[in-house]
Amino acid sequence: MTVFHLAVRGLIAYKTRSLLTMLGIIIGIGAVIIMINVGRGASAGIQQQIQNLGANMLMVYPGSSQKGGVRAGFGSKATLRVQDAQAIMKECPSVLRTTHITTRTAQLVAGDNNWNTNVSGTTADYPLIRDWPVQEGEFLTPHHIRTSANVTVLGNSVRENLFGLDTQVIGRTIRINNAPFRVIGTLAAKGSDPRGRDQDDTVFVPHTTFARKLHGSQLPGLVHIICLSAISKEQIEEAKSEVEALLRQRHRIKFGDEDDFSVRSLDEYSQMADKTMGIMTALLTAIASVSLIVGGIGIMNIMLVSVTERTREIGIRLAVGARKTDVLIQFLVESVTLSIVGGIFGILFGIGTSRLIALFTGWPIPVQMDAILLATLFSAAVGIFFGYYPAHKASVMNPIEALRYE
Repeated sequence: MTVFHLAVRGLIAYKTRSLLTMLGIIIGIGAVIIMINVGRGASAGIQQQIQNLGANMLMVYPGSSQKGGVRAGFGSKATLRVQDAQAIMKECPSVLRTTHITTRTAQLVAGDNNWNTNVSGTTADYPLIRDWPVQEGEFLTPHHIRTSANVTVLGNSVRENLFGLDTQVIGRTIRINNAPFRVIGTLAAKGSDPRGRDQDDTVFVPHTTFARKLHGSQLPGLVHIICLSAISKEQIEEAKSEVEALLRQRHRIKFGDEDDFSVRSLDEYSQMADKTMGIMTALLTAIASVSLIVGGIGIMNIMLVSVTERTREIGIRLAVGARKTDVLIQFLVESVTLSIVGGIFGILFGIGTSRLIALFTGWPIPVQMDAILLATLFSAAVGIFFGYYPAHKASVMNPIEALRYE
């Protein structure tokens, strides 16, 4: 306890120098906490966006095309048909619902307003698979599909740009590529997808209407993507295997040949996002840790200066019977105290800044105890590691030479 009092008294005697020394630790610890929390918050935000795509959902993309030795990605070759989606629903027991989507851009006109957006031809099960509630009116029904009705459901962004959010739109007429469509419903705001694309900037029409009146010169029956939901989360992989086997059979793909489609689950996107964000968090934390090293070097520098300035004091203590261990512990306690006090302020700085970032970005940035514990251990380790050499230098001084020091 006496050693601790001596160490604290030594630090108080040089308040400004002690505060400036702690500043490096404060910034370092705060930066580490901020980087860890922001990395986790960004990962949680991306995971939330991925789950927002739909519950237990699988997506089937068309194959890739090849021209002149150059291969394009999945989706560049039309290989999926409406009949494929219907067959999946009938023959895959682990699949609960299926839908298919065909999309093109089109100009929408409502009165004096117009808007260019994506128009998607789909089925009645689309909002159930995508977990996308209807805000007003209704979604497409089997009757609309059978009769190829000229009806449409608006995404929130399209509604806002064509009519405004406070205007009653059910029953209004809009023109899609000069064809009249009656608005029967609007969807709740969905937000951005993991790629940053506005999911609300779209409208939906019956796929039969889309094929006959909006599809242009493309072959009938082709779809851009098939979406399906598994019966449960545990059966996603089973559903994926069933779909792959069925499509290989329907598309007459021989054993060993490459598939002309790709089946992806949201779990795959989640794993890729987790891996990417894990790498980014580790990189940012490593960069932030550099400031901790700089702060530690600052502690070592100040402690060396302190040892030099207090050489006579050290000589007197050794001459009156203090052991080398006592001197070592005194200066080591000073170093650790500087580091821990700086670490406490750094933790407060990191937590406060993390909450400010969460407030401005809207990310769910949790402040977790493991990050605080890690920062505390870091600060103590920095104090011990960078304070040991100056403390050891003080403890091995020759008392006679120390007393002669001017």
